[in-house]
Amino acid sequence: MPVDPNATIEITGYSWVPPLARGLVRDLRVRWALEELGLPYRVRLFDRRTAGPETRIPDQPFGQVPAFIEGDLHLFESGAIVLYLAERSETLLPRDEAGRTRAMAWCFAALNSVEPYIMELRAVGLFDKDKDWAKESSPGVGLVRDRLAQLAAALGDKDWLEGRFTVGDLLMASVLLILRNTDLVAEQPNLAAYQARAAARPAYIRALAAQMADFTEAAA
Repeated sequence: MPVDPNATIEITGYSWVPPLARGLVRDLRVRWALEELGLPYRVRLFDRRTAGPETRIPDQPFGQVPAFIEGDLHLFESGAIVLYLAERSETLLPRDEAGRTRAMAWCFAALNSVEPYIMELRAVGLFDKDKDWAKESSPGVGLVRDRLAQLAAALGDKDWLEGRFTVGDLLMASVLLILRNTDLVAEQPNLAAYQARAAARPAYIRALAAQMADFTEAAA
């Protein structure tokens, strides 16, 4: 579903971020969900280099992106937005109680049990191109490896965490993408295949292309 400037749904994003962060800004998660559901959306962009957080606070209390607006509804936090959208269709959230609650559990697992450990690695600069992250001087590497091994065990030989693609997979795959400049996911072959399946979904490809297109003009 192409971005539509006349769409009723609006999300916020950035018109510029450093190349290392492109494809990782969290509005991609919302774009992906919208593409899976076939919902048109428009984007209001901020230049991260010049627009201060105070210009974004009316829509996002912490001055971050994404924010989500649909009529009188204003939401923030990518996880909350994606869950709100997932409620609309069985495409992302099964209708049976067990399937629904399990998919939601994986959403919280992605954001609370996996992502914080990965973000800690970013905080200590292990992803910088001029740093040798393989030195493993941070105990965070071991913690991430442990989490990934646990996740790999839970996935087993299934294509998706609950057998079919859900909002839980969307968020978990988005979190694993943060590790794209390392070999940590590749150390778990079933997770690497899982990540590749997610990245091959047409909705993800469209969402990523739309986000990257928003950076092109500013970068040029």
